[in-house]
Amino acid sequence: MTSPDTNPAPPSLQPTDWHERANVAARSVTSLFGRRLLFLPGTHLGAVQWPSRQLQNLFQPWHYWWQAHYVDCLVDAGRRELGNAATPAARFNGPERPSAGQLASRLVTGIRLRNAFTFVNNYYDDMAWLALATHRLEKLAEETRKPGGRRRNARLRAKLTLQFDSASTDDLGGGTYWSKKRDFKNTPATAPVALYYARTGQQAKAQRLVDWLNTVLFDKSQGLYLDGARLNAAGEVVVEGTVYTYNQGPVLGALLELGGEANLARAATVIEAVARQLTVPSQASGAPPSRVLRCDGTGDGGLFTGILCRYLALAALDGRLPASSRATAADLVTATAEAFWAGRRPEQDSAGQNGSGQDRSGAGNVIFSIHASRPADVTYPPGAAVELSTQLQAWMALEAAASLQPKRAQ
Repeated sequence: MTSPDTNPAPPSLQPTDWHERANVAARSVTSLFGRRLLFLPGTHLGAVQWPSRQLQNLFQPWHYWWQAHYVDCLVDAGRRELGNAATPAARFNGPERPSAGQLASRLVTGIRLRNAFTFVNNYYDDMAWLALATHRLEKLAEETRKPGGRRRNARLRAKLTLQFDSASTDDLGGGTYWSKKRDFKNTPATAPVALYYARTGQQAKAQRLVDWLNTVLFDKSQGLYLDGARLNAAGEVVVEGTVYTYNQGPVLGALLELGGEANLARAATVIEAVARQLTVPSQASGAPPSRVLRCDGTGDGGLFTGILCRYLALAALDGRLPASSRATAADLVTATAEAFWAGRRPEQDSAGQNGSGQDRSGAGNVIFSIHASRPADVTYPPGAAVELSTQLQAWMALEAAASLQPKRAQ
């Protein structure tokens, strides 16, 4: 087969056209993984892996938070469509297909049905990611003057806000519980809940959560946030010291959303620490020599680097930060996205189907690597099952890079 470095991009695709690269990712993920829930009209979900068949998906583990990030990716694509006048011709998948915003709304419907007719989940971080995504979807709907799903989204946020309020207690000095077990408070839950509060006008609640993260889970020696804290049998607070890439992302988002001298200074510290400690040399053939963000494998870890890219891109565009921090953030995003792009391979499915019984040639679809630093030919050789999380990760990175590129002339 042709390797990614010898498979030239289509002539119409310019090397620095991040918007079209993001469209390729959007088309690939929605084509290969996207399908209706049990063929129900008005629904959409992402299959856990590709290839797979419709009924097989019902017996796969349910990954609520993967779907939440799928919503977020579609909102990214929708914002680019909006930047191109939101006409049918601007749609990532062609004028005859639903807009990205419409598809995201169907996905939210699918999530509720698949989650036993509720948006409430056992994990507060899962719910926080969906609340953030639907809040962005609502803003997109307002700007495109297509208010479909507004009542549903309002009910969703009202219910989930109550969940966050109940999980954000004074136990362990503050923070948000990770799950309904209520035995562990961590950055994965506290940071996105803080960001959600900040984006919905609840700055005081958001700042209290950020203050707890700074006091309990910020490691000054590394400049990064640790995983979480729990009480031991003696009633002492014990910190889980693992550093995850994605945890730094929503903290950055909350710090930027809240603003203020101390929060912005901490954001700059985190950006520089990410560059020092959470990067690896790129081995992707066709990409310029660089250091790219570390990736964390498959499963839930397959999302981690994409999430960090999303919030680094926001930092790169924030004029309140020092120019050096903004440049570092932009470099991390573009180098990582470039490596994912260079390491892609053409989709090859010997059955010629997307797993739902529909004939799809897969023309133009690509598979992205699990690791930005290694090509997809190595991490996902032809015939290997491909996980949705890893493809969303690359899509997020490409959308983040596209957000840093000036809008194309109409």
